[in-house]
Amino acid sequence: MTATAISAPPDRPAHKDRNVLRWLAAYTASMLGDSVYFLALGFAAAKVAPPTQVGLVMAAGAVPRAALMLGGGVVADRFGPRRVVIGSDAVRCALILGAAAALALASPGLWLLVVVALLFGVVDALFMPAVGALPPRIVAPDQLMRLQGMRALTIRFGTIVGPPAGGLVMGLGGATAAFTVAGLLFATSVPLLVTTRIGPLPSPSSGEPAKTGRDSGAWRELVDGLRYVRRHRLVGPLVVSGALCELGLVGPLNVGMVLLTQNRGWGSTGYGWIIACFGAGAAAGALLLTVRGRIARAGAVQIGTLFAGSAGVGLIGVVPALPLAVAVALATGLLCGICGGLGYALVQSAAEAAYLGRVTSVMSLSSFGLAPLAYPLFGAAVGLWGAGPVFLASAGLGMTGGLLGLLTPAVRAAELPRKAGAAPEEGAADAADSADRTPEPAGAARG
Repeated sequence: MTATAISAPPDRPAHKDRNVLRWLAAYTASMLGDSVYFLALGFAAAKVAPPTQVGLVMAAGAVPRAALMLGGGVVADRFGPRRVVIGSDAVRCALILGAAAALALASPGLWLLVVVALLFGVVDALFMPAVGALPPRIVAPDQLMRLQGMRALTIRFGTIVGPPAGGLVMGLGGATAAFTVAGLLFATSVPLLVTTRIGPLPSPSSGEPAKTGRDSGAWRELVDGLRYVRRHRLVGPLVVSGALCELGLVGPLNVGMVLLTQNRGWGSTGYGWIIACFGAGAAAGALLLTVRGRIARAGAVQIGTLFAGSAGVGLIGVVPALPLAVAVALATGLLCGICGGLGYALVQSAAEAAYLGRVTSVMSLSSFGLAPLAYPLFGAAVGLWGAGPVFLASAGLGMTGGLLGLLTPAVRAAELPRKAGAAPEEGAADAADSADRTPEPAGAARG
């Protein structure tokens, strides 16, 4: 892939770099488009189908997304993440605007919505690994944590503003208008992405030329990517730790809060307060990372916040009063926001750029493919044993991710890159050098 060689100047933080802000605006438009599309899909399905079929339509996109996510990482690494992000956003725009036109000109049945959901899931499997691989090519290494904080703030903004905006459009113009707005939001992101400049593929630390992947098969590239994650002394444990945390905590956060507030008599109002405060806490954590730009002993802090955040989720399930649950949710969101941002920044700063798409696809698969499988198991467990014990057990599973990091020297000693010319922290230089000298897997030889 041909790209203009740029990066954020060493003396210019990410939040003051116009190129970064341009990419962030594109990402914001895309996230808002996602939120409006998902709401429009659900309400459009509800008008023509019973509740059971509505659920199937809403879940249809998750199947190809989970099945093709790892392949999407291979595509991002082979053709370049910028090209894949632009292409997938353009396809999403055309797909959703086409659906809006079909709804406006005719009265298609449920089949159209199923086809749209399936195709959108396929494109998502390409978009997500590619967009996750872009940050290290947009900013200097010492700005990665700040950019991850800005990206997390964008995601929170999309989840807060997107659904109300989509609901307003639905009320005014129905599903056709909502699909049109979602398509226009995707259309807005495309020219911004086209004008976003990225740096070239950095050379690997070994000094050998980077492998483009064009001379090997897609299956071999996928296997090489999985082997790279497994053998890297820092990336591998962080990816597994994040997957364990997701498996433990998505059930309580996405399903358990509904069941908990019903069982305690707190109702939908209590649910809204808990979720809103958790989201506010997570946004505060992202803002902290954005303002700080760098946190010393990042690996140790990530482990500590993972333990504390998991404990906070478990505590929400056993506190007796709603105000206390709301306060715990606020603190837990703050801890989880810091933990997630640090985890992503550490992985992206440690991974070879040629593997970033595949590394991101593995991380996305655990979040959007494997973790939702815990939903029915969590609900059944709450029905058998009650919310409190199951929340605590889920928190214990999340803490196993922190335990893995605690037992891994490379994670405990991990540091984020410093600005060029800055002196490393005392005692951190040797550990960082050790982590950087991780041997390349045999199947990923450069040539």
